[in-house]
Amino acid sequence: MTDTLGGFPKPPHGHVPGQNARHPEDWFDRIKTSVHVDMQAEDLQDTAAFRAGLIYLETGFFWECHEVLEAVWLQTPQDSPERDMTQALIQLANARLKILMMRPNAAVRLCDKVEAHLARYPARQSILGVSPQKVLDWTSVTRRMAA
Repeated sequence: MTDTLGGFPKPPHGHVPGQNARHPEDWFDRIKTSVHVDMQAEDLQDTAAFRAGLIYLETGFFWECHEVLEAVWLQTPQDSPERDMTQALIQLANARLKILMMRPNAAVRLCDKVEAHLARYPARQSILGVSPQKVLDWTSVTRRMAA
């Protein structure tokens, strides 16, 4: 029986480039194929890819978070709140990954990008079911970790 996280397959390990092996190329395909070309932006939050991305982010699978959220990002409209939120989550996962890779300066630069993606939205607004404030709070924690 496969271990799960919130109903999604738990990766066998958190991939850290340069430190351990990547997952097989098709490992995340079932999750990523939950995103379809004809989806409305507001429906992306209900996909397995988006929900798994959040769970992976919250449970320390940062590379894996990026891997599945990229499928969501590719379907977001240009210059949309959904694109900014998805990109902010991807950049936050990358910042956390850079900390694991002992690259704190890169992590801080990525935190700057997260904040830039969310700067034009009210903190309590819900974008894809996530408030910018929640992501900004995670970003503050990430900055402290990089210090």
